Amino acid sequence: MMIVTKLSFSQGLSLPIYSDYLTDNYYLVHPSMAGASNFNKARLTARQQWFDVEDAPSLQTLSLNGRINDKVGLGGIFYNDSNGRFSQQAAYATFAYHLMFSRSTADINQLSFGLSAGVLQDRLDQSDLNTVGNPDPAIDGSQQSETLFNVDLGVSYFFLNFFAHVTFKNILPQQRRVFSEVFETNNQRQYLASIGYTISPLESRWLFEPSVFFQHREALSQTNIDLNAKAYYQVGVGQVWGGISYRRALDGIDFTAPGGEAESQNLQYISPFLGFNYNRFMVAYTYSHQAFSEVISTSGFHQITLGYDFGENRKRYKCNCPAVNY
Repeated sequence: MMIVTKLSFSQGLSLPIYSDYLTDNYYLVHPSMAGASNFNKARLTARQQWFDVEDAPSLQTLSLNGRINDKVGLGGIFYNDSNGRFSQQAAYATFAYHLMFSRSTADINQLSFGLSAGVLQDRLDQSDLNTVGNPDPAIDGSQQSETLFNVDLGVSYFFLNFFAHVTFKNILPQQRRVFSEVFETNNQRQYLASIGYTISPLESRWLFEPSVFFQHREALSQTNIDLNAKAYYQVGVGQVWGGISYRRALDGIDFTAPGGEAESQNLQYISPFLGFNYNRFMVAYTYSHQAFSEVISTSGFHQITLGYDFGENRKRYKCNCPAVNY
């Protein structure tokens, strides 16, 4: 139980980052992707952990982003993250600016900047806890809540089939007090980076996209890395795509084993995913399995993503770059 609690709450003051970005949802992670695609995009996700565990962590997100002219993109993210007695709701608004260095759509050489500002509300429900004789002043049987504000900044670069993203999350210092000031730091900064390349065999309907995703939490000195393999296949009525992601924490988490011995383990996830695009609609499913570690349940993590592309279809670039061409 100690392991799960630490992992669930360690997300801090921001949207929990899983493998959502791989299901055509890079904007959830990088604000510079607002309006980067040739279509405006709406994406809805629902994620549920451990169907056989009561009050298990769950997450719902809604994101909208699009281009309002040749250079300016706007976006918005709404999410609800809950875990037992704790929940967090937030709304983010994004402004992005795209600089095109190529002379035409014959290729792509684009640098993008994005700035997101968000309002978050934390809630902790202790209303049905028995506080009689409890010596802990933090448990008082109340419903606690607080509202916080923070800012994210990101940069993306596309050159032909190559892409890279860097994002700084929670730039402003914020002290969360809904649990206890003793256990929370005012440094909620996270550093995210993605890099990848799309490979297209000659005269083939296949595209292959290996990529790497890096995540670091400054105050806790926690670092995760994702190794991703994704493939696209063009069919007559749309596009089928899927792949697998392997996430590993580079820093171990200490815990007490059932026998009372102190042990350490590295968080590891294996996440296969599958999606389909038909005209302007998209649907995807992701399953995550926590591997090689002690877990509450073996039922895994399930996520559904639904998407719709809207607005005017801007001309595609002549590159194998699904993130901006589809």
